[in-house]
Amino acid sequence: MKSERLEIIKLVKQARDSGARQSKACEVIGICAKTLQRWEQDDNQQDGRIERKQKPKNKLSELERERVIKLANEVEFAHMAPTQIVPKLADQGVYVASESTFYRILNENNQLKHRDKSKPNRKIVKPKALTATGANQIYTWDITYLPSQVKGLFFYLYLVLDIYSRKIVGWQVHSEELSVLAADLMTDICQREVVKPNQVTLHSDNGSPMKGATMLATLQNLGVVPSFSRPSVSNDNPFSESIFRTLKYRPEYPEDKFSCVVDS
Repeated sequence: MKSERLEIIKLVKQARDSGARQSKACEVIGICAKTLQRWEQDDNQQDGRIERKQKPKNKLSELERERVIKLANEVEFAHMAPTQIVPKLADQGVYVASESTFYRILNENNQLKHRDKSKPNRKIVKPKALTATGANQIYTWDITYLPSQVKGLFFYLYLVLDIYSRKIVGWQVHSEELSVLAADLMTDICQREVVKPNQVTLHSDNGSPMKGATMLATLQNLGVVPSFSRPSVSNDNPFSESIFRTLKYRPEYPEDKFSCVVDS
């Protein structure tokens, strides 16, 4: 391709030397005159256009930039973002630079970090999900409210579910939420299901009955590994929440409120 270009350039040059116009020669060959000019240029030639080198009239001097950094690091403003610094200076009748200029200068000097008094946001890494490949490997449990006939008083359903088989391995209803009652339920389940030490992981949320000292001590004695949801993450215990919803929306679920623990 390059050799063809060189041949065309040579032919056009011969035509020019013979007195022909370049545009007519290009027309006969079937190319544009601009194309010929581009082919004649060196392949490594830089862009011939003149770069615009113009500084804005309102560009801050080095002294003014140093003043911005000094102000941003003073005790009065060190904990503030530029969106707070500039208005506060304006209230004092002082204007140094715009908010965007403050941001740009601080960023260029690697000072655009967390400047507020509050703790900076931290990235919470989602833990690896537990996976069950068979029955009696991972249990999940929770407590749900059952309304009583007395307004403001409830009964509490403790329910433990095997997430692999979806079998309800144990449940009890009590009038209180206590880790002692949960520990008794787990002791009964481990005996009935013949659970061996370190065989089962028990997952739950962060409620006080789940993390009570009695419950944790009982799990340790039974060889059951405790697992908890992340703080303020409501969907880390979906199996228990799902079965409670299924329970309360079944047709046979009583419409009347429960009168006592035995009735519930």
